[in-house]
Amino acid sequence: MDVPHSQVFFPSSFPELFSAWARFPGAVPFSGGTSLLGSSGSSALPMLPKNILSLDRIEDLKRITRTERYLEIGAMVNLNEIISLGKIIPGALSKTLKGIAGPQVRNLATIGGNICGVGKNGGGSDAAAPMTALDARYELRTLAQSRWISALRFSAFDASALAPQEILTRIRIPLEHWNYTVCRKFHSGDLGGGTGGVMVFIAKTEKNLLTDIRVVFAGACLLRDKNSEAFLEGRKLPLDRKDAVHYRELWENYLSGMAKPEPFLKAKLVNSIESCVLGLAD
Repeated sequence: MDVPHSQVFFPSSFPELFSAWARFPGAVPFSGGTSLLGSSGSSALPMLPKNILSLDRIEDLKRITRTERYLEIGAMVNLNEIISLGKIIPGALSKTLKGIAGPQVRNLATIGGNICGVGKNGGGSDAAAPMTALDARYELRTLAQSRWISALRFSAFDASALAPQEILTRIRIPLEHWNYTVCRKFHSGDLGGGTGGVMVFIAKTEKNLLTDIRVVFAGACLLRDKNSEAFLEGRKLPLDRKDAVHYRELWENYLSGMAKPEPFLKAKLVNSIESCVLGLAD
């Protein structure tokens, strides 16, 4: 039975975490706290959950490891710590994280909290765009098991991919070299009050050939059109401008069947994509 007053639990291991969670099923995992503390949208004290499970003392969630093929980041690593890794971090992720709030907030905000959190006005996770473009995978853990899920699947579910009493523990990012990276953040204030988001455009070239291209938008929805990506793969560089214009048209057709984002943001997104792809035609 739950207790009548608020409590904060500080487990130091996964068994302790899930034991406390089993005793108090309504408890909420707490990482950097920026989402909870900023959710009220005002200077008033926020309404905190009745019981909180602080993840701060679980060292497994703070580890960063690297192999020849992957970088693995614990869910409790803060955003500035990831940025400070320098060239190890793919540019798409580093640039996106630098665009999140200011240094003080990034010292508190964790990568797991950003991935699982939902922003104001229905917006999604900023990190979802680069993580999806980079083919990152997430480890999700319950008391009984752990499983891996692609960033694309997780973000498409808008974090409902988490089962009851399941947490994100690790992020695995393939270490590949992307020659061309552009990140754009669309702020809600610039969109007439509509929801903003993040666009990531990455491309890989080899011997004047475009070998891979990925464009992902993450906001109130997650967007990636693999058909338009396939159209440009294998093309010679610099791109023919007609191909660049056709790529824009493919994205316009793709977005025309989407309920989200709102029309003004769709137009800004298409213009940004055209600008990026024209950069490969110069």
